[in-house]
Amino acid sequence: MAMQSVQKFVEEVRALYAADNDPADIWPRAKDPMARLLADPELAASSKDWPVSDHENLLFYEDPDYGFVVNGLIKDPGRKTRIHDHAHIWVLYGVLTGSEDIVRYDRIDDRSVPDRADIRQTACDPVAPGAMDIVEPYAIHAEVAGDAGSVAVIMRSAKPGGFNQGRYDPETGRYWESPGVTQIPWPLA
Repeated sequence: MAMQSVQKFVEEVRALYAADNDPADIWPRAKDPMARLLADPELAASSKDWPVSDHENLLFYEDPDYGFVVNGLIKDPGRKTRIHDHAHIWVLYGVLTGSEDIVRYDRIDDRSVPDRADIRQTACDPVAPGAMDIVEPYAIHAEVAGDAGSVAVIMRSAKPGGFNQGRYDPETGRYWESPGVTQIPWPLA
C-alpha cells in the first residue's frame, strides 16, 4: 500500500479505533477521512487500471490490530449487485468515480421460515463521486452502476469471506446465506 492518500486514510482510521473500538461510533467519524480519500485525483486516476469486479473486491489493506479492511470495487455500466446484507459488519461505502443508485430494502416478514425473506424497496438514491453511505449490520441493499460504470472505495469492519452474509430474491422470496465477496490483494503504487 504505497499511495499516500490511502496510507493517510488508514492512519486516521487507526487513530479512531485507538480512541474508541466501537464501529457505531467510528463509522460516522470516518466519513471526513473518507471524503479526503475520495477527493484524491491520484487515486481516481489509478482506478482506471483496476480490474472490473464480478463477485470480488480489491483488497488494498487489512489492519493487523483492528481487523478493518479497505477495498476497491469496480462495476461496468448498469451492473447491479445482488440484494444482500453484510451480516454483523459495518461498511463505509464511498463513490470514487462514476455514478450509482443505492437501493435500500426493509424486511417485512416475521422471519419464521428459515429460507424465506419478504422484502420491499424503501429507497433508491442516486449518488455521484464523493458520496458516502454507512451500511449498518444486516442492512439490506444493492448498488446499480450508472451509465459510465462506477468505482467505489469501501471500508469494512472485518474482512469478508470467513462468515456468511444474507442474500435476497424479492421475486421469489428466497433467502440464503453465502460467504462475502472474494478478496483479491491489490497493491497500490
